Amino acid sequence: MRRDEIGDLLAFMAVAEERSFTRAAARMGTSQSSLSHTIRRMEERMGVRLLTRTTRNVAPTDAGEQLLETLRPAFDDIETRVDAISALGAKPAGTIRLTSSRQPAIGIVMPAASRLMAEYPDINIEISVDQRFTDIVTERYDAGIRLGERVEKDMVAVRIGPELRMVVAGSPAYFEKKGRPLSPHDLTQHVCMNLRLPTLGGLYAWEFEKDDRPLNVRVQGQFTCNDVPMLVEAAVNGLGLVCLPDDQFGKLFDDGKLERVLEDWCPPFPGYHLYYPSRRQVSPAFRLLIEALRYRD
Repeated sequence: MRRDEIGDLLAFMAVAEERSFTRAAARMGTSQSSLSHTIRRMEERMGVRLLTRTTRNVAPTDAGEQLLETLRPAFDDIETRVDAISALGAKPAGTIRLTSSRQPAIGIVMPAASRLMAEYPDINIEISVDQRFTDIVTERYDAGIRLGERVEKDMVAVRIGPELRMVVAGSPAYFEKKGRPLSPHDLTQHVCMNLRLPTLGGLYAWEFEKDDRPLNVRVQGQFTCNDVPMLVEAAVNGLGLVCLPDDQFGKLFDDGKLERVLEDWCPPFPGYHLYYPSRRQVSPAFRLLIEALRYRD
């Protein structure tokens, strides 16, 4: 392939992705007529029509779609490798914007971020603590932190914490008064506190699994809250049972303020992950943060 043909391929990608010669010309820093000539030359050389043109629209043909699907990953890989080489001589600097739920922000991100900022004074880190699922692309975050099983498949995910377990917990005073559930089905006879989910506004259905058989239970109780620490405090005060990830309880089990039940129904699941849209244009500062957060057994 000649070097000028690589430029032709980039021009085709711009028109196919923008669906417009006008927008593609602005993106490429050239004229519409030059782009039109380039596309015609490509089609003549390849012997196939790549774009369908109307007065209002430009769209790839089937052959054009196949070519586009071939070119995207190839050029993405080239760009990634060039960025990596460029980053070797770049000074780590700039602001990294993250969105995270409260627990990993405090327990995982802050210790790593504190060490990183102390070593690299030109790196700034901004964390937005939010229990909702945030669209990191639309809201222009560099990355988000959520449980691994909730990260979208098209995201790059980096494990930053150990596996977690759901825990059903109550105070010793509660169990003395109400007894202990032996299976999730017994929860209908207990006072359970509900967590209202911040994204959809619904109530969390308590999730269990045993012998590869999942079981979700809708519990009932007098108290509902959308704040996890408040639910934990209510459980310590004997208001009822809660079902939350084990990292939410701190030393309350060691101190005897809470006790676990139904442990054989609560298998481990993937813990917290840092996720971001792609490996393209990863700055030296962001790459350092990834490595600082990466979980190592």
